[in-house]
Amino acid sequence: MTLAAPSSDRILNIYLTLNQYPVLSSRIRARMRKELFNRGIIAREAFNSEARKKAVRSQMREGIQDPFGEESFEIWELRLSRVRDSLTDFYFAYNFPYEFLEEIIIAILAERGGGAPDLVTFNPELAPQEMIFDQAKAIESLPPEERKHLEARLQDIKVVLIRTLISDQLAYIKIAKKWFQISDLKKIRNRRIGEGKIGGKSAGLLLAARILEEAAPDAITEHIRTPDSYYLGSNVMYDVMENNGLMQWADQKYKPEEQIRAEHPELEKDFRAAKFPEEIVEKLAALIEKAKNKPLIVRSSSLLEDNFGASFAGKYESYFCPNQGSVEENLAALTDAIARVYASALRAEPIIYRQQTALIDYDERIAILIQFVEGEKFGDYYLPHGAGVAFSRNLYRWSADIKREDGFLRLVWGMGTRAVDQTGNDYPRLVALSRPLLHPADNIKALQRYSQQFVDLIDLKANQLKTVPISEIISSRYSPLRYIAQNAGEGYLSTIHTNLIDTEKLVITFDELLRRTNFAEEMKIILKLLEKHYKAPVDTEFAIKIINPRALQPKVEITLLQCRPQSHILEEDEIHLPENIEEENILFSTKRMVPRGSIEKIRYILFVPPEGYFNIESQSERNKLERAIGHLNAALEGENYIAVGPGRWGTSSPDLGVHISYADIYNTRALIELSG
Repeated sequence: MTLAAPSSDRILNIYLTLNQYPVLSSRIRARMRKELFNRGIIAREAFNSEARKKAVRSQMREGIQDPFGEESFEIWELRLSRVRDSLTDFYFAYNFPYEFLEEIIIAILAERGGGAPDLVTFNPELAPQEMIFDQAKAIESLPPEERKHLEARLQDIKVVLIRTLISDQLAYIKIAKKWFQISDLKKIRNRRIGEGKIGGKSAGLLLAARILEEAAPDAITEHIRTPDSYYLGSNVMYDVMENNGLMQWADQKYKPEEQIRAEHPELEKDFRAAKFPEEIVEKLAALIEKAKNKPLIVRSSSLLEDNFGASFAGKYESYFCPNQGSVEENLAALTDAIARVYASALRAEPIIYRQQTALIDYDERIAILIQFVEGEKFGDYYLPHGAGVAFSRNLYRWSADIKREDGFLRLVWGMGTRAVDQTGNDYPRLVALSRPLLHPADNIKALQRYSQQFVDLIDLKANQLKTVPISEIISSRYSPLRYIAQNAGEGYLSTIHTNLIDTEKLVITFDELLRRTNFAEEMKIILKLLEKHYKAPVDTEFAIKIINPRALQPKVEITLLQCRPQSHILEEDEIHLPENIEEENILFSTKRMVPRGSIEKIRYILFVPPEGYFNIESQSERNKLERAIGHLNAALEGENYIAVGPGRWGTSSPDLGVHISYADIYNTRALIELSG
């Protein structure tokens, strides 16, 4: 074996030699320190104390006046590890001959090929990530027999990496440590931009994908995937705030609700004017270059999001970036979208939700999940063949034939936003996975009325997300059309067999997709597997692509976009409604499906009369009503009350229902939506 020859400068010689082993150098230096400690040259405590002092002095040389306040934990750990390495080289160089370093290197190289290495020489909780990854890789590369006694060490390393890279939620770590391999965690780190954790939304998606990769049948794993994704670390939010003088907004969560609402427009303006750190901008620009005008979506991935016990669903914003401009324009749009997501974390709605779930004192930093949008071009538009939300437990059983445990889908054509954020005048296709072809509507007229009328898509020419009437863009030229829509005749629906169609008579049903492919059965298997290994019901977001629409039984590619524990109530005895209730004692009733649950001893009903609401002519008057609802909600805290109103509660369009937010209505026990 030939190593670098000794030089007159012993420290430089060690440094140059170890540079030839960029991966093994951390293990070599760990062995060098062990020799220093074991031979009494310097005590471990004295060495660590000296390293810390030298690291603090190096901060001051670099202009840091407050060593513990101006530098993030990750940067401090990197600094400390480099000082520790230099100190190791120094003490070793002046206490051992160069030949002893050669012996250590030869021994470690031999260990790599066989023999049990010394892999417990440092604490993973305190070590730099690179050193932890090196040690984990060394353990994983051992033969099974030699690796056996180091499995506990590997598990310890895995937990530390999950907690520092992904999430510190214990319920998540308990599951994730069983599934993630070190190689998975390294891939995550390689796609992370900036420091900090990648947050709950990213965590849930990655874990679900790993479970399915390992546990799902080959027939499913062949065509299930996740989108191309990148993660902006949670520390970047604080870096942006600190670098732009935005720390004045850091205490919003402790202010009164009215003040939070009043200050938010100015807060959002400040965030959108902020400059991002140069190294972050460079990496985002590289991401824009890689996307090559493919649309992106910027999604929140807070440290608490998609957690067990608190989902934060809909509490933060997501923004599409159509990405059709120049690199500079696309980069500006991307950083603006990120800034807007940051600002959304400081709105009243998520803050109040955190108060309600006893999470207000948690440091809720926002990481960002950036995904390439699923879909394909159709003329000037970009959209997927289908998208939606899937639940492993069906809480909407409109027939006795439907099994709760088989799951449920809300499925739409185009972007899944119309399935996630339902609107008052539009309806997704509801799919009970135990009876996928069974519609909630029992006649053609009702089926047409309660079907999807609008599609969310990206207008590539206009460079923006749009909502368009389906009849304006649907066409026989759309290759998967027959699997998505049907012809409405006199009292019946029929499959599309010809290019001669009347777009006004098309109804989005997805019946042919459900009849002629394995999609429904595969979604049922996916949901059952995820529920089994999450040990809780789950809900997921997904997109689909019909691979070969001209085949007799086409394949469907399923892209998993999100996975989280499904909010659910505990199992309870079946409720029996009293019979022969007098008509005057019935306040409202429904013959359509309602979710399972019961509320007793209702003391108040907040009622918005439909006639009065829709007769309000000015938006300012409606705003007064919305504020009044918010005040009543606050006054009824601790009381059992329900809210009854016209159309969709929380709709973004006041013409379709009562335009309020979670912060206006969070104390209610139930929301009742009147239609007809």
